[in-house]
Amino acid sequence: MAQLVLVAGAGPTGLTLALDLARRDIPVRIVDKAATFFAGSRGDGIQPRTLEVFDDLGVLDAVLAAGMPTPVMRVHLGGEFVTERRMSEPVEPTPAVPYPNLWVLGQSRTEAILRERLAEFGVHVELDTALTGFTQDDDGVTVTLEHDGTPETVRAAYLIGADGGKSTVRKTLGIPFEGSTDESLRMLLGDVRADALDHEFGYWFAAADEPMRGIALSPLPGGRQFQFAAPLTGDAEPSLELLQEYVDRYCGRDDVTLTDLTWVTVWRPNIRLAQRFRDGRAFLAGDAAHAHPPTGGQGMNTGIQDAYNLGWKLAAALAGDDTLLDSYEAERRTVAAKVLGLSSELLDKLVDGDEDAMERGAETQQLDISYRDPAERGWFAVGDRAPDAPVKDEHGRPVRLFDLFRGPHATVLSFGAQAEAGPHAYAVVRPGDQVSGPHVVDVDGHAYAAYAAAEGTRVFVRPDGYVGALS
Repeated sequence: MAQLVLVAGAGPTGLTLALDLARRDIPVRIVDKAATFFAGSRGDGIQPRTLEVFDDLGVLDAVLAAGMPTPVMRVHLGGEFVTERRMSEPVEPTPAVPYPNLWVLGQSRTEAILRERLAEFGVHVELDTALTGFTQDDDGVTVTLEHDGTPETVRAAYLIGADGGKSTVRKTLGIPFEGSTDESLRMLLGDVRADALDHEFGYWFAAADEPMRGIALSPLPGGRQFQFAAPLTGDAEPSLELLQEYVDRYCGRDDVTLTDLTWVTVWRPNIRLAQRFRDGRAFLAGDAAHAHPPTGGQGMNTGIQDAYNLGWKLAAALAGDDTLLDSYEAERRTVAAKVLGLSSELLDKLVDGDEDAMERGAETQQLDISYRDPAERGWFAVGDRAPDAPVKDEHGRPVRLFDLFRGPHATVLSFGAQAEAGPHAYAVVRPGDQVSGPHVVDVDGHAYAAYAAAEGTRVFVRPDGYVGALS
């Protein structure tokens, strides 16, 4: 049987999956029909749970170095400054949650960091390479690719459709993309420079009598550009001149000149969920499986976590245990449906002029996403995110649980006097291994607090950072 996994689509979802597979020594190819890499900011908000994924994948330091915290937004109504607001107030890190705040980084830069990390494993994105069709049988998938007009036939063990809302993989499988597209509401998005504005701040410009109908300019890290967002009326084509008209209309100043438009698009509310995330040996992930409004910054993050959930399960299947693959749809489709509900609710508030639509709380951070049984009422249960906490290793040296989780393995933790090899020991087990041996204990009660673990408790942590059942 073929061992190759073919990933169609080289956005954040496809790159995350390819990276996770490559670090597990799984043969992987990642193709994209685009001739060049995406150059816009689009999904520029990285949620705390995704930062934890990036920690495990070895790209967190680069993401933190390239990005910035959410900026203060200066609100101007009728040309007059009225107040400053934050989308969310900064939260101090804790032993359980080391990355509690949204991080801002343009999507194109996030993708570049993922590509650079992927290249360390010898895998590179194949641009200008379109997936034109495929068939599958019990042993694999036969895929037809086309590059420069030349077809290529590829035999793969599994095919992953991470190829966006217009997914060729989803359409070929005939999977319904259930939901709606609202043609009455359109938003203009773009990346521009506005050198007359202080780049340390974001700006909201609106009319005094319609404070929720205006334009937003949010600074992007790594340069002088702002991401521009405004409701679009009429049939005008998106352009720098059109963006300038909006600024001139709302900001009340004549010195704000926009330049260097590097990306612009017209967005329509397209809220959809694939009826299935799997068909045989083909899987959907990211925007191919669920389309979100931008409110709440959920779309890119949910796709990245789809990939993180699927990667280790594909690796287990290729090692001979395919029983986990059905859990991908069961876990991730449920999450996607919940996230779609949240982002749709925020969009409705924005359309209705509700000022609370500008604020974000814990519900958007994705730290509360869980695969636990709904009937389970315990504080900490199978299916929950595994918190971080300071612990000691077998030599008595302080480490973090995230340090022990990092990498393509499962982890067993044991707390207290019943740890088999003494109070300061740990062992890492790989999928399929017997659960036995010495484990981790706490430092100053932090592990106990993060896990609410009684002495003698053992916890199995899956390779995607969720708690599994010990058997």
